[in-house]
Amino acid sequence: MIVVALTDSDSYLKWGAATLERVAPDAERHIIVVANPVMPSSAQRASAVAGTQWAGREVDVLSADAAVERVRALGADAVLVAMRGPTAALLLAMLAERDRRPVLWSGIPGIALPARRKALVYRAQADLMIVHSHHEREMFQALDEAEGMQHRFALTTLPFLDRRPSTGDDLVFAAQALVPATRAERRHLVVQLIAAAESHPDRRVVLKVRAQAGERQTHDERWPLDALLPPVVPRNLVVQAGPMAHVLDTAGSVVSVSSTAIIEAFARGIPALVLDDYGIGDEQLNAIFTDSGLVGSTADMVAGRFRSVDREWARRNYLHDHTDDDAASQLAELVQQHARSPLSPRAPQRSTAGGRLRRAWDRRTALGRHDGDAVGVLALALGVPARAVVRFARKLAG
Repeated sequence: MIVVALTDSDSYLKWGAATLERVAPDAERHIIVVANPVMPSSAQRASAVAGTQWAGREVDVLSADAAVERVRALGADAVLVAMRGPTAALLLAMLAERDRRPVLWSGIPGIALPARRKALVYRAQADLMIVHSHHEREMFQALDEAEGMQHRFALTTLPFLDRRPSTGDDLVFAAQALVPATRAERRHLVVQLIAAAESHPDRRVVLKVRAQAGERQTHDERWPLDALLPPVVPRNLVVQAGPMAHVLDTAGSVVSVSSTAIIEAFARGIPALVLDDYGIGDEQLNAIFTDSGLVGSTADMVAGRFRSVDREWARRNYLHDHTDDDAASQLAELVQQHARSPLSPRAPQRSTAGGRLRRAWDRRTALGRHDGDAVGVLALALGVPARAVVRFARKLAG
C-alpha cells in the first residue's frame, strides 16, 4: 500500500507525519507540504518531523497542482489530507475529481473538541475521518447524524504521545496562539511566569513557543508571549522552540491554557495544570478539561501546586487502550474495497454555486499568492465585495 500525506501548516505536518507511521506502519509512505500562506519554515518542518522516518530529511514543498500530480505519479492508494479546513476542502475536491482517485482520509490534530460543524463540512469529501478519543468519536458522530452528513469515523491514539518518563524538573509552559485571547491577559500570564521563576530559583521555567519571529503557525499569534517579556527576566526563565517531545524530556511539570502538550504530559506521568484564570469553556478551547482533575490557577503555578489526571477521564479522553484503535483496519479495508470496486465519490457540503469563478475563489483564499490560477485574482476582486453585500443583507434581515 502506498500512502501520501498532504499538509499545510506546522501542526498539521507534525500530525500528518506521525499519523502515517501509526496508522499505516507497513505502507510505503510519502509526505508533502502544499505551498500556502502559513506553510512552515525549514526549521519548523525539521521540528515537526523529528522522531519520524523523515527526521533529518527535507520535506518536499510543492504547489497544490504539483502535489496532486505527485500523488498520481506515485500511484497512491490513500491520501491523508492533513490540512486546515479551507485548504483541506480544496485538496479533497481536487483529488476526488480524478478518474482513478485514491482513498481520501482526513482529521484534526490535537484536541478537536468541541465538535464543530465546519470541521465536518470542510472534510465532507473524505472517505474516512480520524478522531483521537472515545469522547471525540461520540461528539462528532452525534453532530454528523444531526447534520445528515454520513461521515465514517475511525479511532487512533494521538500519534505523537510518548510514554517514556521525564528525567528533569523544568516547569514548562506551552504557549498557544489563540489563548489567552487579549493582550492584557497575555501580559498577565507573562508576569505570572516571571513570578514562578522567582519563586523557584532552583528550577528552569521554560516558555515553550511554537514559532520563532517571522514564522507562520496554523493560527496567527497577535501577541507572542516571548515578545511581551521585559528586557530583564530571571536567569532561570528561558524561551525554547523545537519539538515538544524534547522539551518534555526534562519537564517536571507542564502548564497551559488548553494545549495538547497537557495530554502529552500526563501520558508521560508528568504533573500538569490547566489554567482557569482566563476562563474554562469552548471559547478558551479547554472545556474538555473540566472533569480532568487538572484545572487550577496561575497562583497554583507560582506556588508549585500541580495535578495528576483523573484516570477515568483519561480513558475517555486520549489515553484509551491502544486495542480500541480501529483506524488502521478501517483504512486497509477501504483501500481493498476501492481496489475491487471504486468507492462512490462523496458530495461536497460547501456551496459550489458560481462554477469556475467559485473554484478560483476557493483556490485563492486557501493558497494565497501560491495559487497558480490567474482567474483567482479576478475571483477575489469580484468575490470580496459581493460577500460583503451578502453579509450586510443577512444582517439587515436578521
